[in-house]
Amino acid sequence: MKNSIVDANKNEPLYHQVKDILISRIENRQWTPGTIIPTEQELMDEFNVSRTTIREAISILVNSGLLERKQGKGTIVKAQQLTGSLGRLRGFAEEVMEKGLIPHSKLLRMEFSDTLFHEKAMLNIPEGEKVLVIERVRLANEIPIAIERSCWPEKIGNMLIEHDLDKAKYYEILEKNNIFLKQANEKIIAINATIQEADLLGIRAGEALLEMSRLSFGIDNRPMEYTRTKYRSDQYSYSIELKR
Repeated sequence: MKNSIVDANKNEPLYHQVKDILISRIENRQWTPGTIIPTEQELMDEFNVSRTTIREAISILVNSGLLERKQGKGTIVKAQQLTGSLGRLRGFAEEVMEKGLIPHSKLLRMEFSDTLFHEKAMLNIPEGEKVLVIERVRLANEIPIAIERSCWPEKIGNMLIEHDLDKAKYYEILEKNNIFLKQANEKIIAINATIQEADLLGIRAGEALLEMSRLSFGIDNRPMEYTRTKYRSDQYSYSIELKR
């Protein structure tokens, strides 16, 4: 018989001990999102416990959203949903890193334009001046989370294009150049993914997306960023603290 890595003499139920070990494997990324975990029989052999103990431990993790049962496949590690806070002005990369994940981008488009009249109006850009538009797919641990379309005044745009836009963290670049954001106005609506958007995000056409429009202002109260980001609703949500 194998030596068990759980202790029946502990003043703690065996299924709790198994559950904590499984959580540790997820947190330490021994099991990454999408990984099919060992079968019940394999876990029974490893921990030297009963099937009931394994099932109780797994059920807790399924109910808490860490694991997901897939018919015909087994039990997989579920990708953890990112949560944005409506009370804080942060970029996507900052939100991802706060979750202990690795942010990445895939550049789709980058160009200066003088025909984006709505965007120029939002940014209060004078006639004759161009706006930089950058479109990227935003990823966390290589999982596509959102499609981002950001527009910037030409002066800031010239600063941003000096960087690798697959890796660039816009707010970090601005702050290194002594340009600081003060506040932003956001609007969130529910939309459905087009065929093209679905292909980029790895989902089915028509699935629900959250579209966030953000207009950010600098310390001089001038608009300096207009961004529309379309998030997968199965991977991203917003939270806000309300007080009375």
